[in-house]
Amino acid sequence: MKLASLKEGGRNGTLIVVSRDLSRAVRVVHIATTMQQLLDNWDELAPQLEAVATGLEAGTLEDEFAFDPERLAAPLPRAYHWVDGSAYVNHVELVRKARGAEMPESFWHDPLVYQGGSDDLLGPREDIPVPSEEFGIDMESETAVITDDVPMGTKAMDAGKHIKLLMIVNDVSLRNLIPGELAKGFGFYQSKPSTAFSPVAVTPDELGDAFTQGTFNLPLVTHLNGELFGQPECGIDMTFNFRQLIEHVTKTRNLGAGAIIGSGTISNYDRSRGSSCLAEKRMLETIEHGKPQTQFMKYGDRVRIEMFDKNGNSIFGAIDQKVVPA
Repeated sequence: MKLASLKEGGRNGTLIVVSRDLSRAVRVVHIATTMQQLLDNWDELAPQLEAVATGLEAGTLEDEFAFDPERLAAPLPRAYHWVDGSAYVNHVELVRKARGAEMPESFWHDPLVYQGGSDDLLGPREDIPVPSEEFGIDMESETAVITDDVPMGTKAMDAGKHIKLLMIVNDVSLRNLIPGELAKGFGFYQSKPSTAFSPVAVTPDELGDAFTQGTFNLPLVTHLNGELFGQPECGIDMTFNFRQLIEHVTKTRNLGAGAIIGSGTISNYDRSRGSSCLAEKRMLETIEHGKPQTQFMKYGDRVRIEMFDKNGNSIFGAIDQKVVPA
């Protein structure tokens, strides 16, 4: 099942069911008005929406309409909780190597996460507003899951049943603001503006064996200004899968229905696959040439992030955004 939220009906959007080929959709306000309402009542409402999805695929619904990503908010326009990890530790290792710093051994068995702003999430075709190009504008291509209610103390072996929906992400970073914030010892804030999400969120069965053991097993493809930037494999070099991340973030707190958990930047040791953010490419250039050669994003630059199945079909639709002055 594929789901999305139209920019209508208020700040939380209007829930729609989307056809598997991303060509058609139907409103389902008679079942659930918003994505959050669905997640709050998943066991009751999801089977009803599955029946709608079946009818949509069969072409038996009269009120369907053409699917248009331009009309969409994020699948969850506002979320109660958005926590992003750094599950690809080779990426963290590379960051530290570029500045001559050793990486603590604990990073390999204790996940890194931060809690991002969840009250102002961007739709897949909304511009990236930034007050200044001097902030070091970067994209970060990632994957994410949405959970139902997850109790405190949930173990990885039990976490999979709480993963209800999957998405892809552009977790925008302002790289030149990060060092000053981290130096305070209190984490990201100004350096992490609004995050964008894919046109649709999908149930795990839509990926079949391409989502196993809490891991996406497909490449995530990023284009910058029309040029292929990277297509690293999500299922390779992921130190902590989503089940493990859920165990980590529920160590001392509950997760409420609608919590979003991100993977962090997709990154492979095989650098021929390219990168998912400019910072990583700049780090590799620094190691090889002594200084970065690639610039951060400027106003007017466009990033496109998409995941395809084994037959070349877009699974989530594309995040396609332009950087603009705030």
